[in-house]
Amino acid sequence: MKKILVVIALSSVMFACNNKAKEEAALKQQQAEKQLAIKAVKDSLRLDSFKKAEVAKAEQEKEAKHQAELAAARRAGSSRSYASSGGSSSGAYGGAQPTAKKKGWSDAAKGAVIGGAAGAVGGALIDKKKGRGAVIGGLVGAGGGYLIGRGEDRKSGRVQPKN
Repeated sequence: MKKILVVIALSSVMFACNNKAKEEAALKQQQAEKQLAIKAVKDSLRLDSFKKAEVAKAEQEKEAKHQAELAAARRAGSSRSYASSGGSSSGAYGGAQPTAKKKGWSDAAKGAVIGGAAGAVGGALIDKKKGRGAVIGGLVGAGGGYLIGRGEDRKSGRVQPKN
């Protein structure tokens, strides 16, 4: 009887140790699979971001080409030459010129408003007679803001540059 109990005790100890090793191995395998899955997701996200960057770059190039074409069309449109043959005149360019419709305030208008407000506040703070300082400062600020904004409009193509 003692021998049977010893054999059962030893076998249960061995069985218990054996199960833990299998459980640990299975747990390690699951963790390794999770890490591989996470790595695969990260790699796919990187690839996706590269693809998005390539698409965005292609769109920027298309936009730049479009802007260059518009600028060339504007230059060609502003230097139109008309030839006279038999009493009729015809345009030298061969198609309708695309016109970009500008919306909102121009930079000149924004500059005038911002400069006028800043000048009025500054003039009121500097001059002892608040009303007179605000008027003079507002006029000077609006003029300066308009000139700066008009220059920005010329750079952006909203207004034809001086020749």
